[in-house]
Amino acid sequence: MTTVSIKDAKNRLTELARRVEKGETIVVTRNGKPAFDLVPHRRNTGLRFEAVDDFKKRHGLESLVTFIAEDFDAPLPEDFLLRQLPGDA
Repeated sequence: MTTVSIKDAKNRLTELARRVEKGETIVVTRNGKPAFDLVPHRRNTGLRFEAVDDFKKRHGLESLVTFIAEDFDAPLPEDFLLRQLPGDA
């Protein structure tokens, strides 16, 4: 992975863009610390509903969600929300 300063990236943007288009990821730094990455563009494909159907068929399922409690969206009790999580000290 290539690392360049933000000043260098500004001066070499076209060259860096060509490298990124070929699949390379470039880390751009500010004051020696990573600020952002230049990464290849990924087209947003959205949801693939046919993949869900394939998964259900492969695993012999009729539905992914078999039960939803009537109160699934009811507010949680305050004592539950204030309870310490396991492993927290």
